[in-house]
Amino acid sequence: MASLHLHVHDPTRTLHPPTQFLSPRSIFSPRKTTNLLFPRKPVSPKLDTSLRCSSITSLSPNKEEEETLEEEYSNMDDHEISRPLSDVWRQIQGCSDWKGLLDPMDSHLRREVIRYGEFSQACYDSFDFDPHSKYCGTCKYTGGHFFEKLDMADRGYHLSSVWSQHANWMGYVAVADNEEEIRRLGRRDIVIAWRGTVTYLEWIHDLKDILHPAHFSEDPSVKIESGFYDLYTQKETSCHFCSFSAREQVLAEIKRLTEIYKGENLSITVTGHSLGAALALLSAYDIAEMKLNFLENGGSVERIPITVFSFAGPRVGNLKFKERCDELGVKVLRVVNVHDKVPLVPGIFANEKFQHQKYIETMSFPWSYAHVGVQLALDHTQSYFLKHTSDLRCAHNLEAHLHLVDGYHGPGRPFCLATKRDIALVNKSCEFLKSEYDVPPYWWQDLNKGMERTADGRWVLPERPRMEAHPPDTAHHLEQVLKFAKSSVESF
Repeated sequence: MASLHLHVHDPTRTLHPPTQFLSPRSIFSPRKTTNLLFPRKPVSPKLDTSLRCSSITSLSPNKEEEETLEEEYSNMDDHEISRPLSDVWRQIQGCSDWKGLLDPMDSHLRREVIRYGEFSQACYDSFDFDPHSKYCGTCKYTGGHFFEKLDMADRGYHLSSVWSQHANWMGYVAVADNEEEIRRLGRRDIVIAWRGTVTYLEWIHDLKDILHPAHFSEDPSVKIESGFYDLYTQKETSCHFCSFSAREQVLAEIKRLTEIYKGENLSITVTGHSLGAALALLSAYDIAEMKLNFLENGGSVERIPITVFSFAGPRVGNLKFKERCDELGVKVLRVVNVHDKVPLVPGIFANEKFQHQKYIETMSFPWSYAHVGVQLALDHTQSYFLKHTSDLRCAHNLEAHLHLVDGYHGPGRPFCLATKRDIALVNKSCEFLKSEYDVPPYWWQDLNKGMERTADGRWVLPERPRMEAHPPDTAHHLEQVLKFAKSSVESF
């Protein structure tokens, strides 16, 4: 399958960066919200470290209560922002399992969770799933222009793509290559972002619900859901875009990047939504099991931290899989909406809450699953911006999760937008915002479905430049992965 790319940038579809804040007053007055994207007052592009919340209490006539809430949250944010991220990045990445960072919600953690969620959202925004397009199943943008086309050029990352065995674009591996961003983070970050379920074949894989031995180690009792396993490990040697499995592509790229940046402070962060959240956890476990996060440096061995920020993810493996992830030091923060049904499956009857789960697994029960890591539970009914709906897709929507993260300050605390993330983003691919905000549903789309008018007046679908299927050195680095894993069994 050819993967091609449109160079023409569509300015009419440009999203405003998160640093352009909404005016709280314009948000909460229905008569003044005809234009949510442009505040009435000019906004300085320089981000003020003092955050001002947009709270649900703005609807209340009790102005004193509103100001008290804003001042309380602002003082907390000021104290946290005074500590640079570069000093606390290991805690933000979960070295202490986020103890003391979720109640109240740490400002650095909130921003990082949103940032990684946007890396995952980029997989959806760049995926061509128009069944009428000859490029259906591919990424719309080539690596060098990927973040630029998504208005994420300021993120300071560069990427390579990952393909499934059905020649569908599944996600990417990216590395921080901007020196200013590296200084801000306190390390060079490697990101793996996975796309959620879109195609029919992926839905079929999601519904298999049978445990399968992982085969990434010598312990056959570590098992994962067979549909996730197939998507991650299968390949089609006859196809140019999936001659390597998604697993082989990721492992080879991680090996390549860790060798290039050997000796630097590194982190590996994996993120995804829905099916992508399952693949994020699976790939993080795989990297740790293959010991790719261990580097020899001057006679000593350094361990690269592996963190998963997952959104609306299902259970992935059995209890033994969870215990093995804990043993390997894989840190997982699961962001969920309590009204979303996806995190409840598989394992509705036999899961981590079941008292005798360990016993039934000794009987080879095929439907016993356990969540991994720490849960950040959000509730969309706490946001005044969102309407009550029976559409389960809204509760599962990734942009809605990021909106909830922005307003979350801890259990029992009032909902209050801390970073003023544009609420219009919620309706990109769903109908969740209340009608008084005048944001149309499902508004994210290509101008004219990608059609362009030529000089002679004809409308055509322009050719996209060919996207690279696999880097030419993938086979070499994959061979190094297998050799390293074999030697690591003896060394570690």
